[in-house]
Amino acid sequence: MRYFFYSVLFLLFIGCAAVPFKPYKIKGLSLVAAGTAIDSTHTKPVINMNANAVSIMPYGFIRDKSNPEIIYNTERQWFGETKAGAKQYIETLRKDDIEIMIKPHIWLWHGEFTGFLKMNSETNWKRLEQSYTNYILDYAKLAEDVNAEVFCIGTELEEFIKSRPQYWENLIKEIRSLYSGKLTYAANWDEFWHTPFWSDLDYIGIDAYFPISDMRTPTVENCIEGWEKHKQGLKEFSDKLNRPILFTEYGYRSVDYAGKEPWRYDRSMISVNHEAQNNTTQALFDTVWHEDWFAGGYLWKWFIEHHKVGGMDNNQFTPQNKPVEDIIKNFYKKKL
Repeated sequence: MRYFFYSVLFLLFIGCAAVPFKPYKIKGLSLVAAGTAIDSTHTKPVINMNANAVSIMPYGFIRDKSNPEIIYNTERQWFGETKAGAKQYIETLRKDDIEIMIKPHIWLWHGEFTGFLKMNSETNWKRLEQSYTNYILDYAKLAEDVNAEVFCIGTELEEFIKSRPQYWENLIKEIRSLYSGKLTYAANWDEFWHTPFWSDLDYIGIDAYFPISDMRTPTVENCIEGWEKHKQGLKEFSDKLNRPILFTEYGYRSVDYAGKEPWRYDRSMISVNHEAQNNTTQALFDTVWHEDWFAGGYLWKWFIEHHKVGGMDNNQFTPQNKPVEDIIKNFYKKKL
């Protein structure tokens, strides 16, 4: 009998070990904050996309990359960017059983890249650390209050992390003391390799704007070839750290050369190319989504007033009212 018991226990262990990560994929959308509250008319299009998760993004603002003060949760912000707005969005989405990631973002005036945020003195570093701690712990408390499944501790802050590693180690411990769900960090696509604290988090989070094609209108096959340059490294990195990879952002613009520099959002790219958006998106689904090391992702980006955004003349990231919307909807419908 004892032999039988241990045999069964061993088989159960082997069965569990074969699936080390979450047994289903996060099929998410990145919900852009707006100036008003939301209701079922705003969440119905999310449900129609067959999404099972949404990223809520409360913003903090900094005047320039050497300024230590984060301005957040003020009356001057859009409602959806504040704590009250984030909570109202989450409570409304919960009515449709949508899972939540709270993903605070810092916005530098004039759209400067947050990865370059770096202070010029120890005094300013200390001020930034205190300001960021206040900001992030406020939203960690909200994440615990609303039982958010995932909390993202920061978004694309490479220089801040590189310069102040001990601060981040301590911050993660503080967050863990307040929040009981899963933690991640949203690293830029070329940053995550040297982010030092993945072992302290639950997901390796990547804003997945990997270059995959130099073609003006890339084919699905060409984009798949481009993904092969990245996929093995992602698998090995996940295996090494024993953490699943979560695309905290992914997506492509409906523009020429959509796969060449997918992170670009500037208005100088004026073409409209829906085939490029279709093919780059399909290739991502075909190459990484079924991998065991991949936990899913949050499409960039989704606006609450579905009928007013996107469309055939739009060349930005949103899939709304474009051909790619059906590709995503049909893929998200699959059991993964």
